[in-house]
Amino acid sequence: MTTPDTSARCTPLIRIQREDFDIAAEIAALSRGRADIGAIASFTGLCRDEGGRLSALELEHYPGMAEAELGRVAREAVQRWPLTGLVAIHRYGLIRPAENIVLVIAASSHRHAAFSGAEFMMDFLKTRAPFWKREHLVTGEIGGWVEARDADDAAMARWAQ
Repeated sequence: MTTPDTSARCTPLIRIQREDFDIAAEIAALSRGRADIGAIASFTGLCRDEGGRLSALELEHYPGMAEAELGRVAREAVQRWPLTGLVAIHRYGLIRPAENIVLVIAASSHRHAAFSGAEFMMDFLKTRAPFWKREHLVTGEIGGWVEARDADDAAMARWAQ
């Protein structure tokens, strides 16, 4: 029986914040001086204008619970893949079209683990993270809370152990 390699284990960085983030600065901070990183995969989610009808997306979260859940899933990602770095930043508040909503950065010695770790985190964020979205329309109307999509649930289901 072989023992899993735990030398690449890292402590994930989780932030939930109202303010925007700088993608390049976050990647640079994760990788600075790190000779053990051979691959970085990142995903940035932006607010769409939904064909010109959306003026903003309002994101709410359950403080404390959201951070705990993201941390739990990030630790699971670190156990599944030999990640040397993992960052997940999710914004809340009123976010306008073309503004950043979420950033996931996964680092590893090799690309497969980095891609898989980042994708796993994003699938969780889209389906299970305690965030709620409500549309603010250009007409001034405030829409209802956005429902989860079946396609997002299907993407998350593939990670079941």
